[in-house]
Amino acid sequence: MSGGTRMQKRERQSRILTELRSSATIRIPDLADLFGVSTETIRRDLDQLGESGVLNRTYGGAVARPFGFEPELAQRFGSMRRERERIAAMAAALVQPGEALMIDGGTTTLHFAQRLAVVAEELTVVTNSLPVATALAVNRGVRVVCCPGTYEPREGILIGPDAIAYLDRFQANRMFTSASGLTLEGPTEVNADAAAVKRAMLHRAADRILLLDHAKFEQPSLEVVCPLGGLNRVVTEEPPPAALHAALRDAGVEVLVADGIRA
Repeated sequence: MSGGTRMQKRERQSRILTELRSSATIRIPDLADLFGVSTETIRRDLDQLGESGVLNRTYGGAVARPFGFEPELAQRFGSMRRERERIAAMAAALVQPGEALMIDGGTTTLHFAQRLAVVAEELTVVTNSLPVATALAVNRGVRVVCCPGTYEPREGILIGPDAIAYLDRFQANRMFTSASGLTLEGPTEVNADAAAVKRAMLHRAADRILLLDHAKFEQPSLEVVCPLGGLNRVVTEEPPPAALHAALRDAGVEVLVADGIRA
């Protein structure tokens, strides 16, 4: 791409992540030259991507995020807000009155719970996330069932063997999950204990739905939660990169793009 060619922010941020996967370290002046934009524009891009947990900001640039770390929930929640709200609205439209759902912890699932609290009718929701439970509690038509377990304060979730054993009592029409990333191997997760709870929920649900913004595409983390075929649908706000999109299709996973386009 020539230095003078400009592109939309989301495309530029996607390209920034591609550059980071290639070199592990990127510098603001180099990116500004590459994309033909100001250093301030690149700085804002890196700040937003850093807040969402997909890279670590450094003085003058950024480095690849360690596989075993991401910012805590409160730090991530404000980033990608518009994208996540679009994802939440599309995901909420999938839910029918009278259904039983499982929802795990995460920023995108919290946006989903907030949306569901506005529009839901006569639901039962099993969750290991106290922020999700609190968001849903304002709707008297939603019965909220919370898992027991060990409290993990960074994410506001309950984890451990008690949570996993408790989930085995239930069956759900749909399970809504988030992830630290999505690769050709499947959804990835930084927190191994959280990944174990996600697997338990996925095992107990008929329709398994991943909610994920575009910054998480091709982002590896410590642990693979399940293979791509362990999902039924991915709800996102931008089509995945070609190779990932093809792998999802081959695995039988439906991709729903939040502008209403079925990819």
